[in-house]
Amino acid sequence: MLMHKLDENLPEAFNPSPEFIARMEGFMKEVAQSGVLLAAEGLCETSKGATRITVSGGKITVTDGPFTETKELIAGFALLDVRSQEEAVEWGRRFADIFAETIGEVEVDVRRVFEMPEGGQPA
Repeated sequence: MLMHKLDENLPEAFNPSPEFIARMEGFMKEVAQSGVLLAAEGLCETSKGATRITVSGGKITVTDGPFTETKELIAGFALLDVRSQEEAVEWGRRFADIFAETIGEVEVDVRRVFEMPEGGQPA
């Protein structure tokens, strides 16, 4: 899974330019045509509806956004089915490059998705 984080306080982070949109559409078409794309979506800024649920010491706290105290929030994801970590990182670099060239800053996490083994029991 590729997850990108953006600073909600940067105006261009959640107001992408036409150049950004065109580059991201091209990238997503390429990933889809390669056969590795399972799903991908961007997330709205937290002022447009977000709730954070925190559990600490057995107590549940529900906080509505926006979350102005948090600089980097997950802003979108792409779920890929690739053959190796190296392939995932290469797609992740190209994904990050689109942000770097149009927005300036981004952090992309490349993470493996935990898969429950058949029979539903962890190995």
